[in-house]
Amino acid sequence: MLFRNNIDPRCAYCERGSDIGGGEVVCVKRGVVPEGYQCRHFVYDPFKRAPVSPKLPDFSRLEDEDFTL
Repeated sequence: MLFRNNIDPRCAYCERGSDIGGGEVVCVKRGVVPEGYQCRHFVYDPFKRAPVSPKLPDFSRLEDEDFTL
């Protein structure tokens, strides 16, 4: 969920950080830090966080008879 209330603070999705690749973020307050770093200046930006993709259903165990009326 992108908009839940208990977000774990990480610089990867902080409003003050910008991704520079290689697992690093440039922070306005701290400079270059790892994307898992956290500080007290964390401000959540939901647009920087990628949601988890839902699992695709497994249709391999179904047969053609399951789709007929």
